[in-house]
Amino acid sequence: MGSKDSSYDVVYRGDTREWIAPGTYVFFQRLKEHGGGYWLGQVFDDWFSFVSEEPISLRQGMHLLLEIKSQDKEDMKFDGSVDNFFLKG
Repeated sequence: MGSKDSSYDVVYRGDTREWIAPGTYVFFQRLKEHGGGYWLGQVFDDWFSFVSEEPISLRQGMHLLLEIKSQDKEDMKFDGSVDNFFLKG
């Protein structure tokens, strides 16, 4: 379901995936009998990391992924060299 540029995928009830690229965020749809919603996590080579502690809606998950992406961009701007270090007061 996810586009190549989005780095996420949606696995609906009854669907399977042969392989998911490491680093991909995945929404797994829950059964309605268990409350519905989606589990959101990130796939790695040998494990799955939950992003949210409880099931969420797709809308909430997309918002969360946007927040994560914006934080990643801010982390890349950090310059921790001694020459550029200062404290803001």
